[in-house]
Amino acid sequence: MDKEILRIVIIATGLVVIIGMLLWAFLRNRKTQHDMDFYGGGEAPKGADESLSFEEDYSDDFEIRPINSTKHGTHYAEKSNHYDESDDDYYEPEDDDYVEPPPRFVAPEIIQFSLMAKNEEGFNGVDLVRAFEMVGLEYGSLKIFERLDANRLVDFGVASMVEPGTFPSTDLDTFYCPGIVFFMQPEAVDDAQAVFDDYVQTIQLLAAELNGVIRDHQRQPLTETTTRLIRQSL
Repeated sequence: MDKEILRIVIIATGLVVIIGMLLWAFLRNRKTQHDMDFYGGGEAPKGADESLSFEEDYSDDFEIRPINSTKHGTHYAEKSNHYDESDDDYYEPEDDDYVEPPPRFVAPEIIQFSLMAKNEEGFNGVDLVRAFEMVGLEYGSLKIFERLDANRLVDFGVASMVEPGTFPSTDLDTFYCPGIVFFMQPEAVDDAQAVFDDYVQTIQLLAAELNGVIRDHQRQPLTETTTRLIRQSL
C-alpha cells in the first residue's frame, strides 16, 4: 500500500471517530433535555424513579397549615385556638372543692348589750344605783347613767328596760326593772377599742354584782368569740 492510500484511510478513520463522538454527544444532550422536561425543568435527582412525578410525591403526603408562634414554642393555629381539655395543665375545680370564705364581721354602728335579771322581780332601783356608783357610772341630765371620759364626754350609757328608759331620782326602793341596756357608738369616741374594753368590763362587773345574764346585740348570751370579733372590727 502506497503512502497516498494510507493517508486516505487515516483521514476516513478520523472522520468516523469524530462523527461517532458528535452523534454520542447529540444523543446524550437529547436525553438530558428529556429528563429536564420530565422533572419540570429541574435537574433530575440521581436514581429517581421515572414512573413518579414531583407533584404526586409531595401533594398527597403533606398538608400545609398556618402556624402561630407562642411563648411556649410554635404550634398549629388550630391548637392555639382550641384548648384541649385533656391537657395535663388543665384543671377545673369541682363545686365540692370550693369553700366560700366567711364574710368579714362588721360591728354595728351602735353596740348594744343588755343585762337581764335572774330574779323574777327584776333589779331594784336602790341596788342599781349602788352598783352604778361602784363602777364609776354617773347619773346624767337625760336621767340615765353614763360613763364620762377625762373631758366629761360620754363614752357609753346605761338605760332602763322600763319605758321611757330612764331611772327615777327618787323612790328608788319601789322601782324595779327586768333588765338594763348598755349602748356605745364607736365612731363617737376617740379610742373605740379602749372604750369597748371598759364597756365589756363594766357590764361583767355589774352582772356579778346584780346577779344578771349578759346578752349581746342579737339578744344571745355574750361569748368571748363575739366580744373578740367586735373588738377586732373597731
